[in-house]
Amino acid sequence: MRILVAMLIVSAVALPCSGRTILKSEPLVLAPYEVAYVQDMSCPAGKVLKVTGSIRGLHRKRECVALSGDQASLAVAVP
Repeated sequence: MRILVAMLIVSAVALPCSGRTILKSEPLVLAPYEVAYVQDMSCPAGKVLKVTGSIRGLHRKRECVALSGDQASLAVAVP
């Protein structure tokens, strides 16, 4: 019975975290190795800009990536 309750709690917490949030602009502060997805006009249609934070003194890594439908939706982008 404890295992069943534990599995329900884990699934309730994990499901909302499974999607990606796509931002409208790049965040000013980004922790080292933290990833943010940005809807940017510099990337071709169907792709988003993936920005990875870096340690002090290095530049952020930016690349255009395609996200599958189950990872994120551009229709639910949050500013």
